[in-house]
Amino acid sequence: MIKTTRFICVCIISCAFFTAARAQTTAVIKTLPLAPAPPVLLSTQKLAIAGLAHDHVHNILGDYRDGKVIIVGIAEADKQLRARYQKQYNLPDSIMFDDLKKMVTAKKPDVVLGYNPVAKHIDIVEVCAPLGISVMVEKPLAATLAQANRMEFLALKYYIKLLTNYETTWYPSYQHVYDVAGQDSLGQIRKMVVHDGHQGPKEIGCSKDFTNWLTDPEMNGAGALNDFGCYGANLMTWLMNGQKPIAVTAVARHFKLQTYPKVDDDATILVEYPTATGIIEASWNWPFSIKDLEVFGDEGYMHALDKDTVITRLNNAPAIKSVAAPLATPNDHPIPYLQMVVKNRLKGITDRSSLKYNMIVMQILDAAKRSIAEGKRIVL
Repeated sequence: MIKTTRFICVCIISCAFFTAARAQTTAVIKTLPLAPAPPVLLSTQKLAIAGLAHDHVHNILGDYRDGKVIIVGIAEADKQLRARYQKQYNLPDSIMFDDLKKMVTAKKPDVVLGYNPVAKHIDIVEVCAPLGISVMVEKPLAATLAQANRMEFLALKYYIKLLTNYETTWYPSYQHVYDVAGQDSLGQIRKMVVHDGHQGPKEIGCSKDFTNWLTDPEMNGAGALNDFGCYGANLMTWLMNGQKPIAVTAVARHFKLQTYPKVDDDATILVEYPTATGIIEASWNWPFSIKDLEVFGDEGYMHALDKDTVITRLNNAPAIKSVAAPLATPNDHPIPYLQMVVKNRLKGITDRSSLKYNMIVMQILDAAKRSIAEGKRIVL
């Protein structure tokens, strides 16, 4: 009897110990952190970067750091600039080059992204086009119309894709305005007004490497006129479905002579179409950063206040403020969009990134500069 009792006690103690141990183990398992999900690639393309002097390069390098893109090479002649970015983003020596031709020859990228001065965009195309490598540059396409003409010739000759990246291309609000206008809900478009700019590149803290060429008339092609005027010209070309304007009149101002002695810091461009008028207001003198778009039609009005928010007023009804639906891939980010274009999955593109539309943008900017220089309306 005693032995049986001892046996039962031992069993009870053992079971209690096992249950406690199991509960403790379960508790430990429950508190273990979950392994982070691997990053989702935005593109399987082998990307390369030409130049590091444009502050927008932080966007693509941030994607690289987060494991979202594949960068096989970076070409930058400035040793100090190259070293600074290499340290900031922990870039391996194996992808760093001081020369674009050497980099693309060694790494054979699918696409080269340009983050160099606008006047140097043509140099990227001169190297990449004969090798069959497509190119996407930051806006605008070129510093001058002559450079753009040469770039277009090379792109067509060697059958490469040559695209221009604008921040506003990926704004849901702008796409919503375009879609509603395309459904004739606004009636015939009569007037477009685009405001773009900020307090000034130096005032908002752009890097010295960026502002050095951005405020140089040769490297940027102008000041605020090129830097922000290109947005409006691009959006109007898109809204007018690639129609070329009939005339351009422009005024440039120079309010900050001490800060920006070589280039304009404020520009207003009037763009005439047969059935509509566009007003582009580009400035480094806004009291705050602004990117917005207004479209007036015979029957309605829409105002994209920012990248998401839209005010709509149709048929004289009260205004409605709404948030635009998010864009679907690949139209929500330049890199997946670029992959679709390069792989010919978006054939015959005529949109804000396309070469066709950006050649019209360059014609508008060129006419604006001539209007300012000659003090008259320029007929195209």
